[in-house]
Amino acid sequence: MKELSRQDAMKMLLDGIKADLQTYQQMLDLIAQQFEAAVRHQSERLGEIAKEIGALVDVLEARRAQRVELATRLTGPAPSMEQVFALLKPEPRARLEADWAQLEAMVQTAREMGRRNADLLAEQYTIMQRVLHGDDQTYEPV
Repeated sequence: MKELSRQDAMKMLLDGIKADLQTYQQMLDLIAQQFEAAVRHQSERLGEIAKEIGALVDVLEARRAQRVELATRLTGPAPSMEQVFALLKPEPRARLEADWAQLEAMVQTAREMGRRNADLLAEQYTIMQRVLHGDDQTYEPV
């Protein structure tokens, strides 16, 4: 990354968080669509959604890496968002803390929704295997 002023580095970091909020909203929408496609057994649509989610994950990961680099420039080695917050005046700090809290909540929601979808898909796979290959353990004594 070229040499940046502290102000430019902070602006890039703030812009990246705003962009992540939008991207995570897209991610949450896709994960909801993924669940609906799984419930409806729409395998082609599931493949399309998986590609879209993969592309968003790549974008989010690149922004995360940039955020770490920018935070390191602003606060030194082993940066934390709390250190970044401390660099701001009260009003912009409150805005950033709110955006960061919203982003963290969206990440957690995406994880939970993704786990739910994975559980559903695994259950569907297990059921399909039983249908196709039988269930040897149906009448096994306890």
